Amino acid sequence: MARILIVDDSPTEIHVLKTMLEKAGHQTMSAGNAEEGIAKVKSEKPDLILMDVVMPGTNGFQATREITKDPETAHIPVIIVTTKDQETDKVWGLRQGAKDYLVKPVQEADLLAKIKAVMGK
Repeated sequence: MARILIVDDSPTEIHVLKTMLEKAGHQTMSAGNAEEGIAKVKSEKPDLILMDVVMPGTNGFQATREITKDPETAHIPVIIVTTKDQETDKVWGLRQGAKDYLVKPVQEADLLAKIKAVMGK
């Protein structure tokens, strides 16, 4: 199963995602903001990243761009998980290098299906 990094400033959201992922057999780790998330991506090299957008400081779009443009971490897929539900947000997120985009509240089946699709398994 995958090692998944959850980057979100909401402890509640991290808990909800962690519960879904661990129930499905994935290992999880988390970061409370984008800067911490970027540092963890570099140190932990997760198999996949779930990235919130609206966070203090660096936002998820900026962090996704940084991760996907860095040759060291560009191979790690990012799925944006956010409350921003406008089509323009989705297009922008994918332009930053995200592989997929999910709107909160996330349904467990959707999340697991997207992870499976992005991981190619």
